Amino acid sequence: MSETPPHASRTIALLAVAAFASGANLRVADPLIPKLALQFSIGVGTAAGIIAAFTLAYGLFQLVSGPLADRTGKLRTVAGALLIAAVGSIACAFAPTFGLLKTLRFVTGIGAGAIIPLSLAFLGDNVPYGRRQRMLGRFMGAVLTGQVFGPLIGGVLSEYFGWREVFALLGMVFFLVSLPLLAEAKRQAFRPAHAGFNPLARYPALLSDAWVRTVVATVAVEGMLFYGALAFLGAYLKQRFGLGYGLIGLTVAGFSVGGVLYALSVSWLVARLGERGLALAGGCMMLVCYAGIALMPSWALQVPFFVLLGLGFYMLHNTLQTRATEMAPETRASAVSLFAFCLFLGQALGIDLFGGGIEAVGYVPMLLVAGVGLALVGIWFRAQLTRHRKPYAEREPG
Repeated sequence: MSETPPHASRTIALLAVAAFASGANLRVADPLIPKLALQFSIGVGTAAGIIAAFTLAYGLFQLVSGPLADRTGKLRTVAGALLIAAVGSIACAFAPTFGLLKTLRFVTGIGAGAIIPLSLAFLGDNVPYGRRQRMLGRFMGAVLTGQVFGPLIGGVLSEYFGWREVFALLGMVFFLVSLPLLAEAKRQAFRPAHAGFNPLARYPALLSDAWVRTVVATVAVEGMLFYGALAFLGAYLKQRFGLGYGLIGLTVAGFSVGGVLYALSVSWLVARLGERGLALAGGCMMLVCYAGIALMPSWALQVPFFVLLGLGFYMLHNTLQTRATEMAPETRASAVSLFAFCLFLGQALGIDLFGGGIEAVGYVPMLLVAGVGLALVGIWFRAQLTRHRKPYAEREPG
């Protein structure tokens, strides 16, 4: 396969819209928490349960969607996931109680969580490896744009219309994208994987491969270090500089801006650095950025480091993503879903570990731990890429 088929390019565009909606859903509820607490006469901590419910379903059900997609088709599974997310999100708009709203956000997470990993697997099927990292980087730009606009959509719509309209709008986006994807799924041929559906058998089989273990272990450690520290940057800015919450949100959002910057420059970066160079440079850039955030005496001087932190993260993470799409081609959806689950698991573990570490030794030492750890991850994975046989012939820079 030397080029992307025309039908696949059309489908990838639809998947990018779905990924935007999935990315927006990850953040859309953040500004709604105070309104929901007031609406249902509950505490803010209780109201935040809708975020936890969505995130839990988003992570856990990836382990089911991967084997299902290998057995029934990636596009069919994504289209079905979109319909589940649409029903859950639209139903949220009519929830009479907070308990039901929380349940429906869990349902939405079941569908939304399948969209991005299975889209990456579809790209793996249809984009030649030599161009895949560029395409994956641009595709992730849609996810990041959704994450940037998610809080904006939630905040603005809820301010002028209401929180129910926020969920209804995103539900309609899910539904409208599902229809052409269903049509594409019917048009495109599909050959099911020889392996059965059973996730309990599929994932041990995948993990029996040493390279699969290398990639998923790396992304778990990456997620633990990066997201473990990122989760506390807002609290760090508040404690150290006494910033208002709006300014904190804008500053931390620099990470997403850096991710979009990566998506815009991915072709240039891949051409000049290659996979090994991106892994090394991304890890080292995150060390510099976490050190800068920890040590700069002014929050304004830290802003460039927040932006470059996003750029560095996606230089390393997109390299891991690209290898994840090729580590088990015959069961690609299951492999990418396992990869996404390990990232989610590492993130959850990292937040607990960094929370305890910050209470014990403070913010600055833990931010430096994250930076040094991520640099070591980049150095280590670069070495693994050097040892592991490349899935296509290339003359890599560096």
